[in-house]
Amino acid sequence: MILLNPGPVNVSPRVTAALARGDLCHREPEAYELLDRIRRRLTEAFAPAGAFTPVLVTGSGTAALEMAVGSVLSPAGRLLVVSNGVYGERIAAMATASQLPHTVVAGEWTARPDLAAIERAIVAPDVEAVAVVHHETTTGLLNPVAEIGAIARRHGKLLLADSISGLAGDPLDLDAAGVDLVVGTANKCIQGLPGMAFVLARSAVLERLATYPPRSVYLALGTYVKNPMPFTPAVQAAYALDEALAELLEEGVDARIARYAGAAAQLRTGFARLGLACILPRELRSNSITALRFPAGHAYRELHDALKARGFVVYEGQGRLAREVFRVANMGHLTAADFDGFLGALAEVLGA
Repeated sequence: MILLNPGPVNVSPRVTAALARGDLCHREPEAYELLDRIRRRLTEAFAPAGAFTPVLVTGSGTAALEMAVGSVLSPAGRLLVVSNGVYGERIAAMATASQLPHTVVAGEWTARPDLAAIERAIVAPDVEAVAVVHHETTTGLLNPVAEIGAIARRHGKLLLADSISGLAGDPLDLDAAGVDLVVGTANKCIQGLPGMAFVLARSAVLERLATYPPRSVYLALGTYVKNPMPFTPAVQAAYALDEALAELLEEGVDARIARYAGAAAQLRTGFARLGLACILPRELRSNSITALRFPAGHAYRELHDALKARGFVVYEGQGRLAREVFRVANMGHLTAADFDGFLGALAEVLGA
């Protein structure tokens, strides 16, 4: 089955085989070596300048994001949330659940955020951090993280980037963009399996955040600073992440990004040939997800089921766009032949 949903993704035989490395007690030296190797590979891939500390957590990307959101503020702080999709809204929901003071700068789901509105909101004296989604999976929109980071730096605020579906799919230079914390997961563009996620935190910032009173037992960054493995990790998922990171470094992060860009271009050329319309203008689209308006006379369930019967899984729209769009992701261990096969199946289903 070819998965064209935005995670979990198809993985390589190497990553699947890593699950069979064997049972391992998480308190043995081999387990510490495994997690240390994953941390080294994460920094080599995404923070090679060495200014960041990786924090690993067993859970989905959402777990790591909730850890970052719940840990980024002092008891007197406020979070500024930039929201132009479901996942920006999710950050605000996390702040609400943790009873964190927060302000939301909301925008259209198919447009860049209003930078002037962010600048106006950020000057509030109790705002300590700004949170933004790098790649808004709702639509496949890339947010201007570097421009928002420049605003945050001008006002002495921290920048938290949710790059769960962005890392290794689209460029993000953490230092150039002024990112202080970035959240990622194994099972999207890194091409690992579900169960492991992480926060890469600027080391000097992490030391300060670790002094704040924890708002959670399991999901507190400070807990993992004091003990990098305080709870039982998903060892087999960690094996898979270790192998996926090895593959990523062998391919090269820039080469992975270029491969995804090529796949997106291949698909979008095919979509145009079939008369399908993208919901986003070209300049806002990511390398890994395309949101398409439904063709006349077709609805999601019919499209999904007909394509699944032919070996391809696509994804429905979310929230207010659920009745308007479906999404096709090109993450994972897939080839140009896989995408050609999908386009052929889609043409058949549409009667094109």
